[in-house]
Amino acid sequence: CPVVLAPKNSSVAMPPPADIVKVAIEWPGAFPKLMEIDQKKPLSSIIKEVCDGWSLANHDQFALQLADNSNFYITEKNRNDLKNGTILRLTTSPAQNAQQLHERIQSSSMDAKLEALKDLANYSRDVTFAQEFINLDGISLLTQMVESGTERYQKLQKIMKPCFGDMLSFTLTAFVELMDHGIVSWDTFSVAFIKKIASYVNKFASDISILQRSLAILESMVLNSHDLYQKVAQEITIGQLIPHLQGTDQEIQTYTIAVINALFLKAPDDKRQEMANILAQKQLRSIILTHVIRAQRAINNEMAHQLYVLQVLTFNLLEDRMMTKMDPQDQAQRDIIFELRRIAFDAESEPNNSSGSMEKRKSMYTRDYKKLGFINHVNPAMDFTQTPPGMLALDNMLYFAKHHQDAYIRIVLENSSREDKHECPFGRSSIELTKMLCEILKVGELPSETCNDFHPMFFTHDRSFEEFFCICIQLLNKTWKEMRATSEDFNKARKRVMQVVKEQIMRALTTKPSSLDQFKSKLQNLSYTEILKIRQSERMNQEDFQSRPILELKEKIQPEILELIKQQRLNRLVEGTCFRKLNSRRRQDKFWYCRLSPNHKVLHYGDLEESPQGEVPHDSLQDKLPVADIKAVVTGKDCPHMKEKGALKQNKEVLELAFSILYDSSGQLNFIAPDKHEYCVWTDGLNALLGKDMLSDLTRNDLDTLLSMEIKLRLLDLENIQIPDAPPPIPKEPSNYDFVYDCN
Repeated sequence: CPVVLAPKNSSVAMPPPADIVKVAIEWPGAFPKLMEIDQKKPLSSIIKEVCDGWSLANHDQFALQLADNSNFYITEKNRNDLKNGTILRLTTSPAQNAQQLHERIQSSSMDAKLEALKDLANYSRDVTFAQEFINLDGISLLTQMVESGTERYQKLQKIMKPCFGDMLSFTLTAFVELMDHGIVSWDTFSVAFIKKIASYVNKFASDISILQRSLAILESMVLNSHDLYQKVAQEITIGQLIPHLQGTDQEIQTYTIAVINALFLKAPDDKRQEMANILAQKQLRSIILTHVIRAQRAINNEMAHQLYVLQVLTFNLLEDRMMTKMDPQDQAQRDIIFELRRIAFDAESEPNNSSGSMEKRKSMYTRDYKKLGFINHVNPAMDFTQTPPGMLALDNMLYFAKHHQDAYIRIVLENSSREDKHECPFGRSSIELTKMLCEILKVGELPSETCNDFHPMFFTHDRSFEEFFCICIQLLNKTWKEMRATSEDFNKARKRVMQVVKEQIMRALTTKPSSLDQFKSKLQNLSYTEILKIRQSERMNQEDFQSRPILELKEKIQPEILELIKQQRLNRLVEGTCFRKLNSRRRQDKFWYCRLSPNHKVLHYGDLEESPQGEVPHDSLQDKLPVADIKAVVTGKDCPHMKEKGALKQNKEVLELAFSILYDSSGQLNFIAPDKHEYCVWTDGLNALLGKDMLSDLTRNDLDTLLSMEIKLRLLDLENIQIPDAPPPIPKEPSNYDFVYDCN
């Protein structure tokens, strides 16, 4: 009978059960134990099994933790995050560890105390340990050590200054880490503690670690408690903070600006202008410009964010004037309008010329107000009753008239002497322009938690908004003339001109000019003619080639373009992206990286200590998620991490950048993209992996651009040939078919 030989290795390898995780467990003085953990079994029974293997009694006093620098405990809540190959350590339970550290930090031995505080600072990052330590009233113990301990060791400072500095640094670090979990309210701290922390800002200015943690604590106090804001504001002055901006450590500078921003943000409305005046007296703007913006080093994302926040808060001081209507009966306010008229028309004559009758002067004023471009020639005050821009427009006009007098007089006289109805009414234009500038700079809106879009040029002048207006009003006048706009129908002309002016300003701002002069030169290269060229070039993608044959060609080649975009998205996922972890209580950069394997089968991800300079190899990322296990991709409010409590989680900008991968029954991988572009790339790529449509704005824009380019390439041979909208008519049948050759 025939002999059938089974092929070598013919047995089919069965995949391991989904609930089994293979790990290694360490114990001091013993060989690591390889073990399969059944995720369905209680964690306590698994710990008992491990303890029995090493003949350890009292298994309830032990726990498992990650055997890396994090020392995070494994709990019933996070055990599902364990992956195959993870190395664990058997150690004392969080409660036991917390109790031991609570006793050790009260040791009379300085060396033992220092070592205990160092361990406490390390363990406090874990929320499980933190909860146990806080339950032992650990926060109160640390605050007492800060309040009274420093006095007890005054003499030791002279003898053991390095030791004392390290001890205080570890104490403050542990305090910051414990408070960062949001378990304890900030409202519970005494004035004595606040005074101590505030004193460290000066006392330990040379000790970077103590200074950094002290500033972080002050910022959190101000942001999280109204009562603490008032106490901190009494203890810390701008004069104490300014010197820290003049150093070379960017992290200290960042935390210093963060404290200033926090004080600015939480100050009552009636105190903000007063604080702004103090900042001006201390020359905060020029110090930041010299020692931060123009320093010989790159500005990191966190510093850029703090500068953006300061920029927004500074411009928000204009909100009060922007929303204040002019009182036509207020003589002081009307005097501003008189001053505008005087500078424009009476600059060379006596300002208080009282010759002539009252009626004659009234007639002259009415004529002049018309030349100034006001709607209400008799009572121009009525032009400033609309909010926004309210009185802010009048403030800008007066600043322009006083500080750029020649340009002001030239614009007013040039337009008031025209007879062709093409004059640009200065008054109405200034009001519209001020309103538009407030919209561009988002005056009155709270700063975003994720934005870092600051403009260096606004830090180059004490009156940057007014100077910004002065440049833009001259631009508006120039663009009005170039467009040959007419004042006969001001509303239509205004709409057309303002659209162009806004585009000119926005395009110039995107280049991030370093000074107002550079911004002005950028605008000179963006004339109305240049804007038309740019628009025409951009419109080619949308308005050209709308005939029926071209539309049919688009429809035919669109699948090819979509496939090209899909491959680009997947290639970007293979390169990977560094994502930042946001923290609502303490802004500290923490990163993690995620990338797709080259075969598009697995997502590799893991935590990073700092932002990488290039790609991170997938084999260095310990965590894996098979693409086949992905159930869905959700965005915005549907994301699990956006449903959690916390002020930051509800931020609009954060919601727009959030997306999550859902897998298994309850598994999730949560993302907050660094920007809108990366958000679109990742959501498109993940949808492509799942066989779904790519629906982002980026895909639509790329599709339009690539379709247009492909069509232009295919139609190169048809240049200057008009493509008909309809195919040519079919000719009539011939009278006979004698000309047909029969091949048969």
